[in-house]
Amino acid sequence: MAKDESFDIVSKVDFTEVTNAITATMKEIKTRYDFKGSKSDVTLDKEDLVLVSDDEFKMDQLKDVLLGRLIKRGVPVRNLDYGKIEKASGGTVRQRAKLVQGIDKENAKKINTIIKNSGVKVKSQVQDDQVRVSGKNRDDLQKIISLVREAELTVDVQFINYR
Repeated sequence: MAKDESFDIVSKVDFTEVTNAITATMKEIKTRYDFKGSKSDVTLDKEDLVLVSDDEFKMDQLKDVLLGRLIKRGVPVRNLDYGKIEKASGGTVRQRAKLVQGIDKENAKKINTIIKNSGVKVKSQVQDDQVRVSGKNRDDLQKIISLVREAELTVDVQFINYR
């Protein structure tokens, strides 16, 4: 009897890369002329990014710089879930961006639907915040990987434990 091949579909964020991107963003903000005298700041609070700036226009510029640095570092920016902009002390504004870890139930259902509708003979099961896909043929698993990559999901996915 042939052994089943499998892999896991996960959504993870590397927090060391996020920290490096924040450091690079703060260095760039300190040297940019349009941020001179600004109270702009980015910090990491557990799994949330906290962005503080003088006004909404500077907040948008701060987000652009941060997103550029996150992309360069390979951090999936689709995993950022922005909250609303709120007033902060000292006449500044604050916005929180949650770094989403794991695949939620809605996206797991989408992935399972994609797999079922593909017609490929594989099994999929949701395990907490990841999806395990197994099948007899590695080529079938490769097809599933390409289908899931093309799907319109709200989080970025990675494929691990391919065996």
